[in-house]
Amino acid sequence: MENNYSYAEFLKAVGKNSSSLQAEKLLNDIYMDLFLKHIHREQTKKRLLTLIDLALDEKNESAFVELTDELMRVEEK
Repeated sequence: MENNYSYAEFLKAVGKNSSSLQAEKLLNDIYMDLFLKHIHREQTKKRLLTLIDLALDEKNESAFVELTDELMRVEEK
């Protein structure tokens, strides 16, 4: 799921193919990829926050530190 789309690549694809149907398909693929990445990131953050709460309840400092580090990495992306 690691597609790095750029506006320039999109313009090249549209320029090569005069068909607006192909350009629309590429744009739909880009939007779908962005949507799926967003959903995955939100679900990951929600899971990590739940686990962080559990680690706090259990007074598990090492799990708390590990999970908060992971949450910070997810939020950097």
